[in-house]
Amino acid sequence: MTRPTRPSLPSHSLLRMLAAVPALLAAQHAHAADEAKPAIQQVEVKGAAAGYDARRNDTATKIVVTQEEILKNGDTTIGEVLKRLPGVTMGGVQGRGGDIRMRGLGSGYTQIMLNGEPAPPGFSLDSLSPDMIERVEVMRAATAEYSTQAIAGGINIVLKKAIQTAQKELKIGLQDDNGKFGTNSNFQLSDRSGALSYAIGGNLSYGKFDRPSRIVTTGEDPAGAPNLLRHAALESEGVFKGFGLSPRVNINLGPGDIVTSQSFINLNRFRASNTERIATLLGGAPRYSGTDLGVRSDMDMLRSDLTWTRKLARGARLEVKGGVNYNRRVIEAPSRQYYRDRTLAMSRTVDSESSDKGFSTTGKYATPLIERHALSMGWDAAYSTRYEDRIQRERSHISPADPAHIKPVDLDQLYNADVTRLALFGQDEWQVTERWSVYLGLRWEGIRTKSEGTGYAPVDNKSSVWSPLFQTLWKLPDSKNDQLRLGLTRTYKAPGVNSLIPRRFVSNNNSPTTPDQMGNPQLKPELAWGLDLAYEHYLPNGGLLTASTFVRRIEDITHNTVTEIDGQWVSRPINDGVAWTRGVELEAKLPLRSLYPKAPAVEVRANVARNWSKLNSVPGPDNRLDQQTPVSGTLGLDYKMDALPLTAGGSYSFQSGGPVRIALNQYAYTVPKRSLDLYGLWKFNPRNQLRVSLSNALHQDNLAQSRFTTPRGATSDTTITPTVAVVRALMEMKF
Repeated sequence: MTRPTRPSLPSHSLLRMLAAVPALLAAQHAHAADEAKPAIQQVEVKGAAAGYDARRNDTATKIVVTQEEILKNGDTTIGEVLKRLPGVTMGGVQGRGGDIRMRGLGSGYTQIMLNGEPAPPGFSLDSLSPDMIERVEVMRAATAEYSTQAIAGGINIVLKKAIQTAQKELKIGLQDDNGKFGTNSNFQLSDRSGALSYAIGGNLSYGKFDRPSRIVTTGEDPAGAPNLLRHAALESEGVFKGFGLSPRVNINLGPGDIVTSQSFINLNRFRASNTERIATLLGGAPRYSGTDLGVRSDMDMLRSDLTWTRKLARGARLEVKGGVNYNRRVIEAPSRQYYRDRTLAMSRTVDSESSDKGFSTTGKYATPLIERHALSMGWDAAYSTRYEDRIQRERSHISPADPAHIKPVDLDQLYNADVTRLALFGQDEWQVTERWSVYLGLRWEGIRTKSEGTGYAPVDNKSSVWSPLFQTLWKLPDSKNDQLRLGLTRTYKAPGVNSLIPRRFVSNNNSPTTPDQMGNPQLKPELAWGLDLAYEHYLPNGGLLTASTFVRRIEDITHNTVTEIDGQWVSRPINDGVAWTRGVELEAKLPLRSLYPKAPAVEVRANVARNWSKLNSVPGPDNRLDQQTPVSGTLGLDYKMDALPLTAGGSYSFQSGGPVRIALNQYAYTVPKRSLDLYGLWKFNPRNQLRVSLSNALHQDNLAQSRFTTPRGATSDTTITPTVAVVRALMEMKF
């Protein structure tokens, strides 16, 4: 088997990017001359809140990632930022984004929130520019105020809201992705006039891609003798365009009375041309040995919130928020299928249009009615409806009299789904002593999903969960820097809409490793009890050392199982027993000058996590949770030079793989994933700086394998996906 050629690092492209810098600086020349003139000195006064360390002092455990840390590495998506945090990993192929995971658990166990609310349907973190984000909060243990659909934990993306001063900022970026050029630009405008302040942020992205991959399919008879060998070559190339706008308006109605409007609009256009060619070297050929597929996808998304905050007597506060969201997707996917001799067998067109729309409301009343107690209570409700119209038309190019003829199938599929969610909560943060604080919370959350459509009976699924929550923080005696945390939580994972709907999505070449997909309306939510324990030691200048451990017992665990129905293989999710998962996380953040005052201005960041799990309904060995990452870690270094206006750094991330037994006859394997990211920041003056970054510098091949066994033998699919290094240059200018 030949190994794909690795592309070389595109250093020549970086030089072309840097050549554009003088032109950008020329536009700033007149403004720089004005800067040289004497100006009125500005004094910035910060209150105590600006220096408050939420990670250190909040009773509920929380890691806060500031905007400075978010922007440091020149990342273009928030997923690239999160993958460096302790216990956070990314699914998918290196350098291409993917679902965000915590505690090594797979997709769906981590709650992703936007401004404290579960992300709306159809929302993708990749649609958010890092420049739009004020901070990221990573919560290892759930709290009553936020959704308890967070068995692994929760990540809250907080968009910029406060408007401090007038500013104008422009960032123009170029990138090279294996010879495919792209752009990523951002702007920020803000100003204040009396009681009114506003800010507008926007981003524009454009890029091309070329992503080849290979699939090797093998088969064995019951005696272990090879009886199948296929090589599939896949190619996907295309272009994507994106535009985002995020306007914010604050109106000060009076002392302690503020109304905030915040919206964001995202428009995305995606075009791709995909080909697959299968060569059968041993055994029978699949139904189709060649496929040409075109994809045209347009997505428009709108989210708008209106928040009213009012300060009441005796330190009480009331906050009420209402929001609407709309998401529309139109997809055209024409395809052609070929037989083994390259004869055109079938042509198919699939046109679909879907929309998600809904509204949400949250409210919170907080009051210090009792000394040393911070009491709060509130609600969190949302309603969304999804509609989809899918039309499939097929045309056979083989005569009906020919034995190779396959009867065309035309489908007109309509379906809609309504999801209603309501939650009520109360919580109390009690400062028992100067060194001991306790958090108590209780949340009830109910979800109802109703769906009806072509080809399946109506679905009406209801679930509700009571979640008692307890966390405590104890600052050790005779120490200003050492503290312990303990948390006990009840969390859950509700089945998604697609998992409940028994629509059948047909695979082009049906097999045990590429089955049809189908939902299960009988799914129940997964329920979990969790225990968290952490030790934290804080160092001067922002340094810290932490060690934490956790355990979760998950009831009615959900996993996909593949069965044969009327000669076709079908994958469906089922509830299947109890799972245990546990893990240990270590983190260090060490500014060298906190240890040696004369050391260079270097900060070392390191974290490592080890996770275990066991699924009781599946025999061992390797009967751990599917998609779990056993070992992950990151080592990073930042160096701010004293003699030059240069800051440089990088981070190395590692995610282990290995074998996993998903069910009695299903197995999977993934190779470890390694990623190296580098960056450099050169400050020309206080208003102009150039940021250069290199992501996925190792461009390691990604490999994943799935295997299915039956009394008739075994079938395996091994997918090899080459990756590439991406170089970016970003010119940042303030006016």
